[in-house]
Amino acid sequence: MKNYLRSTILVDRLKHLIVQILSSHKVFINYQNTIRMKVSTTPRGSLIVFEGCDRSGKTTQCAKLVESLQAQGEEVKLMKFPDRTTTIGTLINNYLQMSQELDDRVVHLLFSANRWEAIESMKKTLKAGTTLIVDRYAFSGIAYSAAKGLDLEWCRSPDIGLIKPDKVIYLSVNEQIMSERANYGNERYEKIDFQKRVHNIFLQLQEPYWQNVSADGSIDVIHKEINTIVSETIRDSKVKPLLKLWTDGEIL
Repeated sequence: MKNYLRSTILVDRLKHLIVQILSSHKVFINYQNTIRMKVSTTPRGSLIVFEGCDRSGKTTQCAKLVESLQAQGEEVKLMKFPDRTTTIGTLINNYLQMSQELDDRVVHLLFSANRWEAIESMKKTLKAGTTLIVDRYAFSGIAYSAAKGLDLEWCRSPDIGLIKPDKVIYLSVNEQIMSERANYGNERYEKIDFQKRVHNIFLQLQEPYWQNVSADGSIDVIHKEINTIVSETIRDSKVKPLLKLWTDGEIL
């Protein structure tokens, strides 16, 4: 009888403990859901990426877009990859200026590392509500390395998990116009045949969130088209979660 009573008391205590644990877990889950809702409804900045072959006008259009968005009252910041101010960026710059030779795989991983070292700062900026206008991103890294003969999927793999852009503006430019632009040919990759291969890889990488824009026209006409596209993107992405690149919708 005493053993039975002890067992009954023990079972009751265990039941009470389980109820407490489950209640605490429910409160925790509700708290998590509340936080997620707050995060998803807090307006964030948009990640707008400009891609294209060399001398397609990316830098010019990025600068004009930043100026235009600021005039509209948007919080916006300009970024450029590679970031040549970091230690990794210095190695990349020496390579691009043809003052240093490196294996193609090493170069590719350096470019990827240069993007990864900026990821936390980019996340913080976007979640604070500031839009990032980025001159080149992971797609350039893949296109240029694959154009040199490296496997496309191998080139993609180091950048899986970066922040997925809300919009990629791809500036497409006529080869002749490109070669006639100022300072063309000063850097390692500025060769017409190579740029053709790069362009073809870019076409393979395009997804629904890409927008092709002809860069053959006047600077102002091109800017007007881009400004319309980006303004709509900023409006539509304010309450959407930040996603990881090439991960089937994983949220950051």
